Amino acid sequence: MSIEYRGTIFSAYNTPKLTPNGPKKRAVLAKVGDKVKLVRFGDKKLSIKKSQPDRKKSYCARSGGQGNTKNKLSANYWSRREWGC
Repeated sequence: MSIEYRGTIFSAYNTPKLTPNGPKKRAVLAKVGDKVKLVRFGDKKLSIKKSQPDRKKSYCARSGGQGNTKNKLSANYWSRREWGC
């Protein structure tokens, strides 16, 4: 099942995908109830270093204070999910 949203094709809701030609590294078609939103997150120039415990701990501590950690319609939620916070 594929979903087309504003000209972009997604495999399913709430599943991040790489965006090689987009403004950000990843995009997800987030769906909560009847709300649907395209959420882009991640810097194309930076790599995720979640395998290094000190960096992961630091990122999770920094991003936890920004809020929106439980809202699927926010970029912070998806970024923290990629890091495994």
